[in-house]
Amino acid sequence: MTDLKFLYQPPRFLFFTGKGGVGKTSVACATAVQLADAGFRVLLVSTDPASNVGQVFGVTIGNQITVISTVPNLAALEIDPQAAAQVYRDRVVGPVRGILPEAVVKSIEEQLSGACTTEIAAFDEFTSLLIDSPLTADYDHVIFDTAPTGHTIRLLQLPGAWSGFLEDGKGDASCLGPLAGLAKQRSQYKAAVDALANPQLSRLILVTRAQQATLREVARTHEELAAIGLSQQYLVINGILPQEEAEQDPLATAIYAREQNAMATMSTVLKSLPCDCIELKPFNLVGLKSLRKLFTTTEIINTESDVTTFAIEVPGLSNLVDDIAKDGHGLVMLMGKGGVGKTTLAAAIAVELALRGLPVHLTTSDPAAHLSETLKDTLLNLTVSRIDPQAETEHYRQTILATKGAQLDAQGRALLEEDLRSPCTEEIAVFQAFSRVIREAGKKFVVMDTAPTGHTLLLLDATGAYHREVSRQMLGSDVHLLTPMMQLQDPKQTKVLLVTLAETTPVMEAANLQADLRRAGIEPWAWVINNSIAAATVHSPLLRQRAANELSEIAAVANLHSHRYAVVPLLKEEPVGKERLHNMATSNN
Repeated sequence: MTDLKFLYQPPRFLFFTGKGGVGKTSVACATAVQLADAGFRVLLVSTDPASNVGQVFGVTIGNQITVISTVPNLAALEIDPQAAAQVYRDRVVGPVRGILPEAVVKSIEEQLSGACTTEIAAFDEFTSLLIDSPLTADYDHVIFDTAPTGHTIRLLQLPGAWSGFLEDGKGDASCLGPLAGLAKQRSQYKAAVDALANPQLSRLILVTRAQQATLREVARTHEELAAIGLSQQYLVINGILPQEEAEQDPLATAIYAREQNAMATMSTVLKSLPCDCIELKPFNLVGLKSLRKLFTTTEIINTESDVTTFAIEVPGLSNLVDDIAKDGHGLVMLMGKGGVGKTTLAAAIAVELALRGLPVHLTTSDPAAHLSETLKDTLLNLTVSRIDPQAETEHYRQTILATKGAQLDAQGRALLEEDLRSPCTEEIAVFQAFSRVIREAGKKFVVMDTAPTGHTLLLLDATGAYHREVSRQMLGSDVHLLTPMMQLQDPKQTKVLLVTLAETTPVMEAANLQADLRRAGIEPWAWVINNSIAAATVHSPLLRQRAANELSEIAAVANLHSHRYAVVPLLKEEPVGKERLHNMATSNN
């Protein structure tokens, strides 16, 4: 066994959580192998919708426990959240179909269409693994790749029967639908939540990278989970560049300095957690040989001395900016998972459009509000604003409570108040604020950092009263109708840019987001691959190998996901201030 803190006297259940691309699947798989090699019987469970556990081990793993023949004592199980969500929807809607009015049934189906249902359904699948069960009786340790979110657990802690509340037509908020099927299994859910909160049984491992934005996000995750009783948490900072690589080229030196600064300045709450650091590896974490090396010191790579750089020819961000500028105005939305660099890219695009003499409004709902730090300077033609998610959410909550809530009894109002504390509520409230800004796009460029997710857009389009009711009322009228959703669906007015990294999980997640958007009638205009080592000039042997690993992901974007894309190189200097942002936007690689 290694001397990693999170593996010291491990309890029966280990949960690995973290944003896409931080390496939580690799860390979870390497942990499972290490425990199995030590003689423990281990079950590895993945609930990640983009799970690549099977790829890591080179075997096909499905929704049945599968023995990993190459690792004695190890078995694995992949829970498909989408399939689980469909089964869950059928279970909830089936009994009332043909009994309740069709409008009520349709309302329930729409409530069950979003990401909240998927969260609940996945948890519904693996609760049986957290309690005394024949499924897990033979295993010393059960390791979960992707822990349930604080939102999911908070929902499962709720009292009362939700289905009756829904069937009476009282529910009209964001996450009531997924709760409709909970009552029958509430005792099992309670036992599972109790197991999660028991430090003798469960340990949560927060996996992150040495990046300020990613560390801020994991700090929020820690506080959210700790607030509901999950206090046994460990921190793993993955993929840290070894100091010896920093001595070999300027880019590596800059990366090392940024990572060390991010760790030195991370929040006090994270510094208080037991912490392990794992060095960046030059190889892809696929196969047993690689997994067994993850927790070891990086090997020195011997390379030919005449091989000094690595840089590929790919389309740069300037190509996209040129095409955007041609229209003179419009809405530009940057979407993607946390930590991929949406704020910086949004600022770079906005600055370049403003420098061309075009009027631009750059807006964000980033709670950390780093736009001002990124821009540093004021700029002619550029207006910057921030939508405060907390203020917008509180306004939305009070509006709903004053309207829908006024018609409810005490129990119904209590349920509605709890539902309005969900992340879905914040998404909808922020989107309403965005909708006010969208109207400006007819006269100027509106660049949105942290745009609403595909789930938000689907939810608004499905339950949405505004879009459908206005359309119905205007039927046959000569008055021109343009709702926010219609504007987002019009490629002449809106350009959606999906931001990702040249790594397996972020690309998978961006592809899933693209599918969500298409279901909502929105076709992404382009992809942006950010912070690419392959597009940079590097001398470090380790970084050159990492660059080579990116090539397959860049090819997947170009050949499978989008005919229009750009690759932004990993930069030596942080893109802060209008000059560096301008250089970033005009780079042709």
